[in-house]
Amino acid sequence: MKKKTLTHTNEQGKANMVDVGSKTIQRRIARARGFIELQPETIALIRENQMKKGDVLSCAQIAGIMAAKQTANLIPLCHPIFLTKIEVDCNLVSNGVEVIAEAIAVEKTGVEMEALTAVNIALLTIYDMCKAVDKSMIIKEIYLLEKQKQDLD
Repeated sequence: MKKKTLTHTNEQGKANMVDVGSKTIQRRIARARGFIELQPETIALIRENQMKKGDVLSCAQIAGIMAAKQTANLIPLCHPIFLTKIEVDCNLVSNGVEVIAEAIAVEKTGVEMEALTAVNIALLTIYDMCKAVDKSMIIKEIYLLEKQKQDLD
């Protein structure tokens, strides 16, 4: 079995930003998901737009979009990516809010960190906006749903 090597460390084990200069530019797509578990009373307040801080789902959506665009500033070894699309959907369900983010770029490297960052910040925004009324919120199940790369025609 071939030994796996870490791509983000150099020969001395120090952090290293990977050189993607020789990679092919492709259409990159990534989708991520996360969930925040909420009390029924909190869900009702969100549904009725009665939270004191305002429209929770719209604020979370915008926060996720803004965060995706800042990923390289937040995660030290991420490459700056010019996103062509970032979509964040915040869906109220029976026991909380499901957040799904999709990031798209035409780049030499993937956009999974942007999708995951969007989900995390959207969930943290929901947490922040609801913390005064719900002391038992749980952020969980944050993961990458898929990532793709497509050759350009």
